[in-house]
Amino acid sequence: MTASVARESTGARTLPPRRPIEPGTQMWEQTGLVTFSLTAGSAFLLQTMEPTISAVVDEHSTFRTDPMGRAMRSLASVMMWVYGGEEALAEADRLRELHASLNTTDADGVRHTALSSAPWAWVLHTGTFAFTESAKYFAKRPLTAADKEAYFQETLQLLRNFSVAPKEIPANYTEFEKFFDDTVANHLVATDTARDYLRVIRSVAPPKQLPRALHPAWKAAVAPIGWLQYFVTVGTTPEVARQKLGLTWTAADERKLRVLGWLIARLVPLLPERLRYFPIAYEARRLERDRQRLRKMIDLRPI
Repeated sequence: MTASVARESTGARTLPPRRPIEPGTQMWEQTGLVTFSLTAGSAFLLQTMEPTISAVVDEHSTFRTDPMGRAMRSLASVMMWVYGGEEALAEADRLRELHASLNTTDADGVRHTALSSAPWAWVLHTGTFAFTESAKYFAKRPLTAADKEAYFQETLQLLRNFSVAPKEIPANYTEFEKFFDDTVANHLVATDTARDYLRVIRSVAPPKQLPRALHPAWKAAVAPIGWLQYFVTVGTTPEVARQKLGLTWTAADERKLRVLGWLIARLVPLLPERLRYFPIAYEARRLERDRQRLRKMIDLRPI
């Protein structure tokens, strides 16, 4: 089963201490890109198919009543994980503290705890899947096996920052793929939470503060965005998970997604950096360049 795959491959490895994600890593270069949001949808969908996560999200999340607010808060939090420096660790601790009380009992009487080790790890593992899917469709070249392994080793730092139990961490990317496929096939289920999430992203409700008179204009403006997010979410979700949810994905759909990805991969790099990256990521990258310039001047100072 899922947990055993991770436990068998972890062994007695020495994992890195908690520390911020470093500039120059793949995570630093890629996570802050605006294309991140395209595959974040399939990551969240896979999370809502995990029984414990689904039960907790169903009771406590605002994704149905405030989808825009929830999405913006989640996006900002993820940017903090990678670009927040020392505050990234504080953000991880804040989320663990927040989730410590998010427990619930489902209709079958099963008790679900948000910080249970496997579900807590699964949230971050879906991010690794989303990263590779993003490169598959929205990058100029696919990731090599070495690229995937290098990125997975970077994720170990993120997993440690979130105090993920070592038993939930596969040894390498090959083991991660086995673990991930096993989880999708044998542990994830079709939940009402997952179905509701697909419905919500397809027709994004207006922000609460938007006057009711402007709701029709909002609906017209975001309809193409909702279609795109739904289409990409379904397209980048594993086929086994799609089948569980009763989602149809045709060869024509796949070709359309490939064409869309080809265009995005060539248009996004042409944007100014301020537009290519989300604000927190852009400012962190700009600050790092300033630090490097200062370091250079310090190294060249006359003594």
